[in-house]
Amino acid sequence: MKFKSVFAAALLAMSATAANAQATYTDKAGNEYQFKKHTFLQLQGGAQHTVGEAKFGDLISPNVQVGLGYQFNPWFATRLAVGAWQSKGGYNGVKEDGTSIPSTVTYKYKYVAPGVDFMFNLSNAFCGWNPNRVLNVTAFLGAAANIAFSNDEALELSKNPNYYEMAYIWDGTKVRPVGRAGLGVDFRVSDAVSLGIEGNANVTSDKYNSKKAGNADWYFNALASVKINLGKTYTKTQKPAPVVEEPAPAPAPAPAPVVEEKPAPVKVEALRRDIFFKINKSIISEDQMQKVKDVADYLAKYPEAKVTITGYADAGTGNNNINDRLAALRADVVVKTLVQKYNVSRDRIVSDSKGSRVQPFADNDSNRVSICIAE
Repeated sequence: MKFKSVFAAALLAMSATAANAQATYTDKAGNEYQFKKHTFLQLQGGAQHTVGEAKFGDLISPNVQVGLGYQFNPWFATRLAVGAWQSKGGYNGVKEDGTSIPSTVTYKYKYVAPGVDFMFNLSNAFCGWNPNRVLNVTAFLGAAANIAFSNDEALELSKNPNYYEMAYIWDGTKVRPVGRAGLGVDFRVSDAVSLGIEGNANVTSDKYNSKKAGNADWYFNALASVKINLGKTYTKTQKPAPVVEEPAPAPAPAPAPVVEEKPAPVKVEALRRDIFFKINKSIISEDQMQKVKDVADYLAKYPEAKVTITGYADAGTGNNNINDRLAALRADVVVKTLVQKYNVSRDRIVSDSKGSRVQPFADNDSNRVSICIAE
C-alpha cells in the first residue's frame, strides 16, 4: 500500500513539473527541431546484490536485462523490461560441529522478472528538450513479476541437520510481485545510439530468499546499457539561407513636385489599452471590459480612426504551438467584442498575434495580454 502511494505521488509530481517541457528546440544557427514519438531498445548487463546474511561481495551475482520502450514526449516513456539470471541468499544459522561455532553459507537460484516501468527524463523535464544534449538523467518506477526457480542449493542446505530450519524454503517455480525504482544516466553517441549506466532497487516477498526475516526481501542491480532508438527522434527544419539581391539601378531624377498649401491636419492623440487575461484563458474578465468600451468610444468619436489589436502569451508556460493559438484567441475575442457588442465595423480593425516569441512586458504574467492601439 505504501509503495502504491509513493508511486502515485511521484507520477503526479512529475506530471506537474514537466507540464511546461518544450517539444521544440532552436539551435544557435537558427535550425528548428521538432520532437517525434519513437520506440527504443535497451540491452543491459551487470551485477546484482541480494540482501542477505553474508558479506556484500559473497552475494554478488550476474544479471542481464532487455527492454523495449516507447517515448511519448520529451519527458515521459514506458518500458517493457525483462531482467534475468541469478540471485543469491546468505545464511548464518549453520554450526560446523552441530552445536556451537556459527559460520555463513551462500546459495544461488535463478529467476526471470518481466515488468513495466514508467520513465521520466529529468534533464528534459527541468531543462527543456534538447536533441543534441550529451547527458540525460532518467528516473523510473515500475512493477514486475519475479519468476524464481532452481532453488536446489537452498533445498540441500535445509536437509542438513547441522543447519537451522529455513522457514520459507521453496521448491519448483514461484511467482512473486516486485516493486522497483531506479535511476539511469545516458551518454549520447549519435541520434540512434546512447551508452549508459542504470541502478535499480527491487522489493519482493520475504519468502524470496527462503529465509524468514520478518521484512521484505530486496535485490539491487547495477547495469551497463546500450540504448538504440528505432526510427527518427525529431524532424529538423534548416534556417533558409539569406537571399542576396542585386542593387537596383538608380532611378532617373524625378521632376520637382508641386507643393500645394494645405491646412494642417488636426492632431488626434492615439489611445492605447492593455487588456490582460488569466493564465491559459482567452475570456475577457469583467474588470477588463471597460478597456474594450474605451476603444469603442474612441472609434465612435473619431470615424477616421482605426485600431490595431495584437495578442500575446507569456513565455513562462506552455510551448510555441500552445502559445501561438492562445495569443491569436486573445486578439480575436477583443475583435469579436468590438464588432458584436459595440457595432464597430470590421474593416476598421487590424488584428495580429505574436505568441510568446515577443514579450512586451518584463513581468512574465503581464504578457498574457491583448494590446489595443487606436489612432
